[in-house]
Amino acid sequence: MGTLAIVIGATGGIGSALVRVLDESGPYDRVVGLSRRTHPGLDLLDETSIQAAAKWIAGQGDDLRLVFDATGALTLGDRKPEKSLRELDPQALAESYAINAIGPALVMKHFLPLLPKDGKSVFATLSARVGSISDNNLGGWYGYRTSKAALNQLVRTASIELARRKPHAVCVALHPGTVRTPLTEGFAKSGLEVQAPEKAAERLLTVINGLTPTETGGYFDHMGERIEW
Repeated sequence: MGTLAIVIGATGGIGSALVRVLDESGPYDRVVGLSRRTHPGLDLLDETSIQAAAKWIAGQGDDLRLVFDATGALTLGDRKPEKSLRELDPQALAESYAINAIGPALVMKHFLPLLPKDGKSVFATLSARVGSISDNNLGGWYGYRTSKAALNQLVRTASIELARRKPHAVCVALHPGTVRTPLTEGFAKSGLEVQAPEKAAERLLTVINGLTPTETGGYFDHMGERIEW
């Protein structure tokens, strides 16, 4: 039985880079990428597909040591992030929560039970620094900010339950920094470091490798620094 790493959102900018880096230099015997375009497919908006993908993974018989959820959406269709309350749209807010919070929560629901009882294992999901309530000094981006804040709380809550059953497991939210992907195109501010996806993937995996069970439920950036909630 070999060790297994899973990347969800494997056809996205960061997700595909994570798969490449793990394949080339990761400590895992096997790397599986899952997305709407893989087989089996996994659609964050369809719990049945998430459950089916988890069942397929369970049937592989491998030792699952990493589940990395690299999903998320800043913009939805032709909608841009809201600059003021006047721009709030209930459907857009619901869609943002569905993709950025509810979908990852369902991934935790079906994949956390697959982590082994003994030895270190990690579930990591991509959050964003703008999801920090205490760090919010600019306002705006209502849907993205609040859906990522909700994701952070879901991770924190799930980590507490997970620790009771699997005390060596780590469940964290990670901020990848600004990465050169279609998600950030047009939103990167001058003066920010814009990373290539492969560099971001390497940094995130370095953070994961250094985490211990005492840090489960935490919120960290791509350099390993803890972010305030």
